Amino acid sequence: MSRPTLEVADIVRRTGNSFWEQQQSHLAWPHRKVLDAIVRCRTAALGGHRDQCVRCGHQAISFNSCRNRHCPKCQGNARARWLAARGAELLPVPYFHVVFTPPHSRSALVLQNKRLLYDLLFCTSAATMLELARDPKHLGADIGFLGVLHTWGQNLEHHPHIHYIVPAGGLAPDGSRWIDSSRRFFLPVYALSRVFRGKFVAGLKQIFEQDKLQLHGSQRSLCAPGCFSSFLRQLLRIDWVVYAKPPFGGAEHVLNYLARYTHRVAISNHRLVAFENDRVSFRWRDYAHGGKQKVMTISAHQFLRRFLLSRPARRPGPHPTLRTIRQPQTECRARRLRALLGMAPRIDPPEPPSLRCPACSGIMLIIERLTNSQLYFCPNLTWSQPWRRGHDSS
Repeated sequence: MSRPTLEVADIVRRTGNSFWEQQQSHLAWPHRKVLDAIVRCRTAALGGHRDQCVRCGHQAISFNSCRNRHCPKCQGNARARWLAARGAELLPVPYFHVVFTPPHSRSALVLQNKRLLYDLLFCTSAATMLELARDPKHLGADIGFLGVLHTWGQNLEHHPHIHYIVPAGGLAPDGSRWIDSSRRFFLPVYALSRVFRGKFVAGLKQIFEQDKLQLHGSQRSLCAPGCFSSFLRQLLRIDWVVYAKPPFGGAEHVLNYLARYTHRVAISNHRLVAFENDRVSFRWRDYAHGGKQKVMTISAHQFLRRFLLSRPARRPGPHPTLRTIRQPQTECRARRLRALLGMAPRIDPPEPPSLRCPACSGIMLIIERLTNSQLYFCPNLTWSQPWRRGHDSS
């Protein structure tokens, strides 16, 4: 893929300081950390390394990447490893793509309580599938799945939802056999929607009664006596969206789609169209109208605000980042399933290929680490293109 002519880093360099001065009362230090990392990524500020081809001896210097998961240029190797590992875990059965989406009308409440409500979204959607799949009227089996949380839409607006990849079948309650579901029908969408809605509203009520919800600004009115109960009744009256269909192109197609978001977020540099007069234009797909590709133009400050909305919530403790990928399946259970389906034992996938030499396509290896001051005193060396795959070292 060719190098994009416009990058998110260009927008941050030109408008990041003014954006921060205007919005810092609404932002936190992790937001500033993201902006600083994007600006410094693959520049001399982070140092670099000298690479040498093992075949022809060609040498080149590469800048280090910031390795921030919100940077559009980083995490390429980590994403490739994740995709290879998940692909090796796929079973030789059809798969379903299931998406759970809470009502968009209460986005402000979710934004004020990201950690709690994202976790509730994960727990209730997973419990919904497990409960209905175990029901003998439907599948009567224990299922496994891979879930990935998305918190934004193609237009960068806040839009929390969870994508699941689910095998078309499950393990019998006694663990003795595999039970197949229909290749075209997994679980009734209407039942999934109603059970998901009931579980989420019940969980939301419990969190409110435990006085854990943050209610500020437009949501402060929910603190009044009886208002929150009325709000919950309104949620129970509307339809909640659940999508469940076999993926076009198979499970590998869905994995490739999800891999774009597991180690990178919000928007890639290739979707940026223009940046003029402090206004940013970018491409997006309108899935409400058949996935038609459109171009949206917004102010640079609005663009950065939406971009930072995709930063995952934090939680207290030694591992503060909310888990956005969940796969509740033990290795022991996975081995049992592979045996029942007649599959060979799992072999760990190989590491993704290293950077290739531009002269002979040989493997390039790092032979020297360079500080930012050293990068200005390396004569007779060619500079490799820092955006190319394989430069996620730091």
